[in-house]
Amino acid sequence: MQTARYEVVKNGISFGSALAIAMSWTANKSILWAIIHGFFSWFYVLYYALFK
Repeated sequence: MQTARYEVVKNGISFGSALAIAMSWTANKSILWAIIHGFFSWFYVLYYALFK
């Protein structure tokens, strides 16, 4: 059971990072910002949803 939960969290973090990178690239066209936003992943996704 612990392994399944770990996989869900791992996949959620990966998806959040990919989503943040794609959104950042679309908005800024900057690799540096895409890397930074990928690092913050879900925090950037929520920020973008609320304020953009």
